[in-house]
Amino acid sequence: MNLDLDRFIHGSACTIGRLSVDGSYLCDTLEDVVREVKGESVKTWKVPGDTAIPVGSYQVLITYSPKFKRNLPLLLAVPGFDGIRIHAGNTKEDTEGCILVGHYSGTGDAIVNSRTALDVVIERIQIARDKSETVTINVF
Repeated sequence: MNLDLDRFIHGSACTIGRLSVDGSYLCDTLEDVVREVKGESVKTWKVPGDTAIPVGSYQVLITYSPKFKRNLPLLLAVPGFDGIRIHAGNTKEDTEGCILVGHYSGTGDAIVNSRTALDVVIERIQIARDKSETVTINVF
């Protein structure tokens, strides 16, 4: 299964994107600011706890998160980042490099209905994993 995260609003406070599954819209996303400088090491542009992950493709597993005390999607092998998860949240204060899911109203720096969207994302990933499919997220 392929998840595609298409970042379409690059604001000064956060980044808003659209998450789709195999080409079909699933929900919106909110991340920290994209600071990536193409061709430069993550160390040169990353602000710890306040930077979106680099563009790329990452395998996704569902594992237990001690921080959230529940099973959540985990992105593997993100250069310069550890513990990047897809989880619920509404504003940049709720993410430290992770991908928040929900619905964007078209204005402001927040998403809503995050827990509902997260449940749908987890369900879709789990169905694919139960079929022994590899789940990949492509971040653009």
